[in-house]
Amino acid sequence: MSEDIFKKIIAHSKEYGFIFQSSEIYDGLSAVYDYGQNGSELKNNIKRYWWDAMVRLNENIVGIDAAIFMHPTTWKASGHVGAFNDPLIDNKDSKKRYRADVLIEEHLAKIEAKIDKEIEKAQKRWGETFNEVEFRNTNARVLENQAKIDQIKKRFVDALNANDLEEVRQVILDNDIVCAVSGTKNWTEVRQFNLMFDTKLGSVTDEANTIYLRPETAQGIFVNYLNVQKTGRMKIPFGIAQIGKAFRNEIVARQFIFRMREFEQMEMQFFVKPGTEMQWFEQWKETRIKWHKTLGLGNENYRFHNHDKLAHYANAATDIEFRFPIGFKELEGIHSRTDFDLTQHQEFSGKKLQYFDSIENKSYVPYVIETSIGLDRMFLAILSSSFQEEEIAKEDGTKDSRVVLRIPPALAPVKLAIFPLVKKDGLPEKAIEIFNTLKYDFNCQYEEKDTIGKRYRRQDAIGTPYCITIDHETLTDNKVTIRDRDTMQQERVEISKLHEILDRKVNMKYLLEQL
Repeated sequence: MSEDIFKKIIAHSKEYGFIFQSSEIYDGLSAVYDYGQNGSELKNNIKRYWWDAMVRLNENIVGIDAAIFMHPTTWKASGHVGAFNDPLIDNKDSKKRYRADVLIEEHLAKIEAKIDKEIEKAQKRWGETFNEVEFRNTNARVLENQAKIDQIKKRFVDALNANDLEEVRQVILDNDIVCAVSGTKNWTEVRQFNLMFDTKLGSVTDEANTIYLRPETAQGIFVNYLNVQKTGRMKIPFGIAQIGKAFRNEIVARQFIFRMREFEQMEMQFFVKPGTEMQWFEQWKETRIKWHKTLGLGNENYRFHNHDKLAHYANAATDIEFRFPIGFKELEGIHSRTDFDLTQHQEFSGKKLQYFDSIENKSYVPYVIETSIGLDRMFLAILSSSFQEEEIAKEDGTKDSRVVLRIPPALAPVKLAIFPLVKKDGLPEKAIEIFNTLKYDFNCQYEEKDTIGKRYRRQDAIGTPYCITIDHETLTDNKVTIRDRDTMQQERVEISKLHEILDRKVNMKYLLEQL
């Protein structure tokens, strides 16, 4: 069922100008996508919601825009040149390539689904008296499946930590994990593959001129730490935020825009005094989950997932996972990166990247708390949770249907559509007059083709929160009909009050005030 919905969302994205396959007229480019007219508006609104929440609402957080190209030593210092790898495995029968860790994680998810099914059955049976915690701790089938999960996870994590690729393969074999295409477990050895794209700088093509497309935006913040701290006279704790493109040569890129080779990140690195990092780690977890839940996409669709295997730079890490149609997947990462990055850049560059604490009268390398969210994944989360197919009862007793995107109004690509009831009698002129009054504050569309019903359906499909209809009475009473996307209720309002009504409903200010 979820896969069917996912396919519908992908088709809907193309049909209504949200996302297109890149270079589609040349048969496309795998795992690379273009954002269309409505997609780019939604994407920009998400960026603004994140940027304003991070930078405008926090006096101690500033934003930068670092270059994509960086000195190649940057990536040696960060560890990406030597250790930015994915463990890949091929099925000999289907010739399909997979990430070994994803295969195991998907197998664990299937076992977790069995536990969820047992809990769901018990909830239906016992109703309000059901105690989930007690059930998890006492039910034999749940305990058996949880023991399987714990055993596989420990073995898998130990193998990754030891970089024992043969043991990773053995975990796949021992758990009868098969290729989804061939149905066999005829697997090759597991190999590591570096994900960075490289290119040449300048006209000479020797190895000394090799540079990389950045695989993350964080390093642009770290190499500018001293510049920002000094020019902004920043006091610890403070943060640096950035939105930018990153590139990873994903061999197993799939699931639409969830995993792409060219993607966009919204990251903030928060510099803190050593020893206070765990307090800030917990605080940023609360702050970020509130940012997500304020959108109203359903609190039940979020959960925290602590990392089993920490990155070499981290002493704590968790993901905010979202319930996509393809299951719970990572949406945002929150990491305590210690002083690894600044210490590494200090060592490789020979420049002191320390902070002088005037209160304690000493210098130290700050610790860092990172919040990193994939903009494209956030886009997909909003799109997939907003997509709904509805049956509508008509006045004559028959039924109609519609596809509606219930995008949070402040993020909607188009805020309102303006319709003349008919294309004559001065109605288009009056509609254009209203359009020209409102277009400076709201992204509006003017439409006069087809019946009002069809125009409503088109706007529902792109998530427009409000439609305004100008009819013959408008010319005498200066009132219009405003229609709500979600309820389909219609209300007659004065033209002079339109701006106030719409501003209260779609202005991002009111979303930010809830934070």
